[in-house]
Amino acid sequence: MLRRQARLRREYLYRKTAEIKHKTLQDKKERIKKSLEEHTTIHGDLRREALELQKKQKYTETSEEATKTSSQDDEYRFAGCEDPKVFITTSHNPSTTLKQFVKEFRLLIPNAQRVNRGNYDMKQLVHASRANDATDLIIIHETRGVPTNLVICHLPYGPTAKFNISSIVTRHEIPDIENMPEAKPHLIFHNFTTKLGERTMSILKYLFPVPKEDSKRVITFANHDDYISFRHHSYRYIDGNLELNELGPRFQLKLYHILLGTVDEEKSADTEWIHRPYMNTAAKRRFLSEQDGWKEDDVEAE
Repeated sequence: MLRRQARLRREYLYRKTAEIKHKTLQDKKERIKKSLEEHTTIHGDLRREALELQKKQKYTETSEEATKTSSQDDEYRFAGCEDPKVFITTSHNPSTTLKQFVKEFRLLIPNAQRVNRGNYDMKQLVHASRANDATDLIIIHETRGVPTNLVICHLPYGPTAKFNISSIVTRHEIPDIENMPEAKPHLIFHNFTTKLGERTMSILKYLFPVPKEDSKRVITFANHDDYISFRHHSYRYIDGNLELNELGPRFQLKLYHILLGTVDEEKSADTEWIHRPYMNTAAKRRFLSEQDGWKEDDVEAE
């Protein structure tokens, strides 16, 4: 079993390496093609390769065709064929607040199972989840008794997404709450339009099974300024009017890391994306200053 997993992992890494090389080559071809069409000077780092690339291919392949199938698609190629099997666990020695939140979180995902962490380390936890054919492993951490971190690890080979959790309102804090239905929910994703947004949407979407058309349960992920608001409702029609009932819990997620591997491979796996809040902000500050009608140079002069 271990040899088979190692072989499949090597095959996956080989496909991903070949994909990266293909994307790099395709990007060079597109840049050279654009320079030829616009009659502009080819960039210096492409001049030596321009003739060779032109001889190999006549630039008939578009970037969309080149990225039609990727390793990211390969990670979720069986999604939707069968219902996902999700394991949910916590950090070691969870507090009462964390246990309560995990209990409510488990009810959000149909067919999810809660696993007691015990003395298992991360590698043992991932191995046990693979052995039981789990598709995803969710780990919720806390800081001083408050849930602060959510890790979603897709199995068997990743990716692993890490979120900060904030503004938690549990079910027992919502007045006149209804019972939690067991129907498979419809999903609403708002403002996930960028490549990173689509990637995040895939990671969250495939935690849930495909719902039936008559399901009256709705889960909403609304992205605003990189904060994802989570809401959970049921609806019904009364005398032709739509009535929404909040089921809870509600919270906010903030993505800060996507790892190309499982959670136990954090030191060896590549990083697909990481949030660096204090870097690469010059363009954003310049855009905001132009929107407000002043220039950054004016502020520095003051």
